[in-house]
Formats: sequence, C-alpha cells, structure tokens
Amino acid sequence: MQPLHILLLIVAYFSVLIFISYITGKSANNQTFFKANNSSPWYLVAFGMIGASLSGVTFISVPGWVEAQSMSYMQMVLGYVVGYAVIGLVLLPLYYQLNLTSIYSYLEDRFGRYSYKTGATFFLISRTIGAAFRLFLVANVLQLLLFDAYGIPFWVTVSITILLIWLYTFKGGIKTIVWTDTLQTLFMLIAVGVCIYTISNEMQISNIFSYVADSDLSKTFFFDDPNAGNYFWKQFLSGAFIAVVMTGLDQDMMQKNLTCRNLKDAQKNMFWFTIVLVIVNFFFLALGVLLTDYAQRNGIDAHKDELFPIIATKGTLGLATAMFFLLGLIAAAYSSADSALTSLTTSFSIDILEIDKRKEKKEQEKIRKKIHILFSFVLIATILIFKYFIVDASVIAKIFTFAGYTYGPLLGLYAFGLFTKLQVKDKIVPYICLIAPILSYVISFYSKEKLGFDFGFFVLVLNGALTFIGLLLFKRK
Repeated sequence: MQPLHILLLIVAYFSVLIFISYITGKSANNQTFFKANNSSPWYLVAFGMIGASLSGVTFISVPGWVEAQSMSYMQMVLGYVVGYAVIGLVLLPLYYQLNLTSIYSYLEDRFGRYSYKTGATFFLISRTIGAAFRLFLVANVLQLLLFDAYGIPFWVTVSITILLIWLYTFKGGIKTIVWTDTLQTLFMLIAVGVCIYTISNEMQISNIFSYVADSDLSKTFFFDDPNAGNYFWKQFLSGAFIAVVMTGLDQDMMQKNLTCRNLKDAQKNMFWFTIVLVIVNFFFLALGVLLTDYAQRNGIDAHKDELFPIIATKGTLGLATAMFFLLGLIAAAYSSADSALTSLTTSFSIDILEIDKRKEKKEQEKIRKKIHILFSFVLIATILIFKYFIVDASVIAKIFTFAGYTYGPLLGLYAFGLFTKLQVKDKIVPYICLIAPILSYVISFYSKEKLGFDFGFFVLVLNGALTFIGLLLFKRK
C-alpha cells in the first residue's frame, strides 16, 4: 500500500465529512450544537452509536484479544445488554423528564453545586484522556503508513488530525455528528466484512460460523476460576456496570440520545443499538479467530494489537483489504473523537461556565466557539505529551486505564442519588470522589499481588461502591 493511496483515501474521506457538515450546519446555533434541536431520527442515532462505542482501540484490540482470551469478551458484551436496559428504563426517562442538556445538571438538583461540578470535572478528565489516547494510537498508524514517507513530523500529523475534526464539527456540533457517525459506522462495518470475506476466501473456508464454532478459540464462557480476570460473573457484572457508567453516565454518549424527538424514540434507539452492538462484537471476535489461525498458517509473527494491522496491510490479502482496514480504523477513531470534542465543549460550557444562564444568545455562541477551539488545543497537547514526554506505550496504556477509574465516582454518585432519598454534605463530595479511585487502585493492586485475585474490569464496581459508602458516611442529617 503506497502513501499516495492512503493520502487520496483520507482526502476523499474528509471531503465527504465536511460536505455533511456544510449541509447540517446551516443556520446552526447553540441549541443545534448541543441538542440538534431535538430532531434526530432515532435509527440514525442507534446506528451511529455503534461506531462511537467501539472506537479505534476496540477495532484493533478485540480481534487481537482472541489468541490469549478466546471469545471471553462476549461475557462482557452480554453484561452490556443488562446495562443498556437500565439506561433505557431508568436513566433516559430521568434525563428527558428534567429536559437536560448536560446530564450532570442532575447532580446539582439532587445534591448541590459541589457534587455537580465534581461529576462534570471527572467526566472532562476521563473523556480528555480517553479521546487523546485513542487518537494517539491512530495518529501513530497514520504517521507510520503515510506522513513519515513525506517527512512530516508527528506534531503536524496530530494538529492536522484535530483540525479536521474541528472543521466538520464547529458549526453543527452534535447534529453533524449524528450523521457523520452513521457514515463512519457504515465504513467500519464494511471494513470488518471485507476483511472476514478475504481471509475466509484465502483460507478456503466455506462456512464461517461452523469454522468459528469448531475452533479451539471459540470458548466463550469461563466458570472455572473465580480469581481469574475472565471469570464469567466478574466480566458479566463488569459489562453491565461499564455500560451504565461509560454510556449512561457519559455526556459524550448520552448527548446523542438526548437529540431524539422524545423519550419513546430515545428508548427505541437504545433497544436496537443493543441488539446490533452484540452482533457486531461477535463478528469482531470471529474475525479474531480467523486472523489468529491465518497468522499461524502463514508464519506471521503478530500478536495482540499488532495482529489485525499487520495482516491487513502487510499480508497477502491485497490492496483492497488494506485500504478498507485503514478506512475502518480511521472511521472508528474519528467517530469516537469527534463526539468527544463536542461533548467536552458542551460539558465545559454548560457545567463549568454555565453559559445557558447568560441572557445574550450571541454571547453564548461566542463562548461556546472559543471553548471548542480550546479543547481542540487541549487534545493536541495531551497527545503530544503521550508521544514526547511519556513515550513508554505501557505507561500510556496505564494512564488510559486509570482514566477509567474516574467513572467509578460517577457510578457511586448516581446510584446514591437514584436509589436513596438521603442528602449528603455537598462540600465533602469532591474529597470522597478523589479518595475512592485511589483506594480502588490500592485494593486492586494488593489483591492481585497478595491474594491472586484479579479484579479486572470489576474494579469499576469496587470504585463505585467505595464512593457510595463514603457518601453514606457523610450523609446530612
């Protein structure tokens, strides 16, 4: 695959996105940017959320996971189903009843100003690090495959990447993203389909489902060792809580749902999104089985996150497969990153600066546009810190993992607010939410080192539980 092919692909891809932005951004205002004037068709939101949920990390990592963990990831995906049911039946009715633009406004009504600002701040930290990490991985791939050939430095690659996102989101915001995410999800699914087809054709597999079912890597359920990270109940419950927290309590994901015309449409969106997401994840895992076997048959020494990229771009599957892989990777990464930039702008504008309380609409729009530019620079700076100051990929991965810890306090806050009628000492809440993730990390670390018990993704539940206990200890009489 030549650099020129990649360059032409990127130019064509972003030309389409900018054209969509031009169409959807006409007569746009803050209401359009934040809530798409509550006019989004539910089926577009549902389909577009697939790409935003998976991201470029999942696009590469899930197939690479199969070699070591078989298809155990499906245990977590089944847990997602429970979590999405909670979102559709509990959280969405609450958000629509309160007519929220930022979902963290609920915390101010329920507990007070300090709780509200704490919840929003934890989201801003989590989403900034998460989005920067995902874009960092994709920028590295683009640097290796394209920009190094033209002598363009990494910082320019990153700046161009963020500039392109800003360019097609700065006017229409979430309204544009509902449409671009739909297109990007389509590209991603086509990429997976093409890769499955070409590999199965190369390996002369007539029935993919039978092949995957008969494979030693197809084991899905693990009930043997409760201490293991892939133990069924640990992953299933973690999946349920991850779905609630990283979708239902995440401004990025919920902002799309809140653009639907009404609660009924938003619930239909969540129902169909759940079904499609389960099917899509199964195909990613099936692809992982095919990729692992293909690598072993052809003597390709590639594992984990390197497996899919190396086989797709440097194997014998042809130029079309390489191009579709790159298209799918870019689509998966950008469908996550563009909505992240918009949601960060929304949360900071509404939750931190409270621009919705200003009377002048023109002033509100000016501030929102400045915040949008500000967070573009924040993402650029964070990615460059990963590249030039931290360097070690394992350390960066740990930072990304630690960002996941910041969702635990949100879980504890919302659980306490929804399932109790108690009030808390509002000024103490920020301290509780800082201590809980630190304690969770310490407990998780020593549990694995001393007792051999790996919390895995279940650490999110531990984090939320510690936050809940802290709130209970400092409840207001």
